Amino acid sequence: MTSLTNGDAGSLNKVPTIKFTKLFINGDFVDSLSGKTFETIDPRTGDVIARISEGDKEDIDIAVKAARHAFDNGPWPRLPGSERARILLKWAEIIEENAEELAALDAIDAGKLYHMCRNVEVPAAANTLRYYAGAADKIHGEVLKMSREFHAYTLLEPLGVVGHITPWNFPNTMFYIKVAPSLAAGCTMVLKPAEQTPLSALFSAHLAKLAGIPDGVINVVPGFGPTAGAALSSHMDVDKVSFTGSTQTGRVIMQAAAKSNLKQVSLELGGKSPLIIFDDADIDKATELALLGILYNKGEVCVASSRVFVQEGIYDEFEKKLVEKAKAWVVGDPFDPKVQQGPQVDKEQFEKVLSYIEHGKKEGATLLTGGKTVGNKGYFIEPTIFSNIRVNSKCIKLLINRVSSA
Repeated sequence: MTSLTNGDAGSLNKVPTIKFTKLFINGDFVDSLSGKTFETIDPRTGDVIARISEGDKEDIDIAVKAARHAFDNGPWPRLPGSERARILLKWAEIIEENAEELAALDAIDAGKLYHMCRNVEVPAAANTLRYYAGAADKIHGEVLKMSREFHAYTLLEPLGVVGHITPWNFPNTMFYIKVAPSLAAGCTMVLKPAEQTPLSALFSAHLAKLAGIPDGVINVVPGFGPTAGAALSSHMDVDKVSFTGSTQTGRVIMQAAAKSNLKQVSLELGGKSPLIIFDDADIDKATELALLGILYNKGEVCVASSRVFVQEGIYDEFEKKLVEKAKAWVVGDPFDPKVQQGPQVDKEQFEKVLSYIEHGKKEGATLLTGGKTVGNKGYFIEPTIFSNIRVNSKCIKLLINRVSSA
């Protein structure tokens, strides 16, 4: 059965000192106006990692004013694209120089696998900056052929101040996916990271300043959705808001944008996806992909394949092999390179997943493996597989409606 591992002997040495816990506004780390803080929790243990300054409406207003001033009067929107590209490329190099610390921050704050962050997600973040650096000097307008003797052309210009709201399941990845194209275009921004995982965003803001991003261009304000997030979404001086998370919250953000200044909105909203496997499939490959589809990043993926439909001819063999692989799946310390699954991001998600399991049991589904917590601390759950579950069951509906990046 799946067991909890305690990590390699050096795992504790990889846990970084927490350097940045305040709001990052106009190039400086500052306390919130209220002085309030909130705890960010290590999901491996349930212990407090640090207390983070809690941004509220007034702090968002200050951050937006800094971003607006940087856009209206600062150098960033006026730099040649090649110069913006140079700074973004420098930032990418600095990310790689600090890859271990960035990866470790997501491991202790989000329960993500350190080796996946270090070897995949952080390099991808650097390459995202490089990609958009390559686009920065290629933002072209067009000369239009007119029906009369007029000269007409289009000119693409940066939109203005952008509000970014990022999820907790891929903190580093989502930070750079949102920030990089905005910077390449010449925009300035205020970013609110998920309250569960603010550490890597604050550290990335520090790295941005080292790379030469001017003050006020990037502002990071940790806080909660109903306060800081709502203030950012409805702010009259924000020209666009970009949000990744739940469909329910996405609707609220779209309404706030419409009721304020009709700002542009980009929404990446989550859901759950079915995996369909037919008789002609390679059983070993299919079971491997099915397991990875739901257990990758401990299921905290907005397209996780939480439902698997298998054609009858291979069902029994598929089920047997899938259960065997699930039982061999290693849950434990995300710093341990042998571990395949760390803890759920926080107590709320931990209890939510356990509630889904209980619904499945109560509704008469067959529990093939898993279903229990792992260890006596932290938010670890066994890989869990049900069969004979009704398509219209409450458990299935919860899985379909569950949004990992809420």
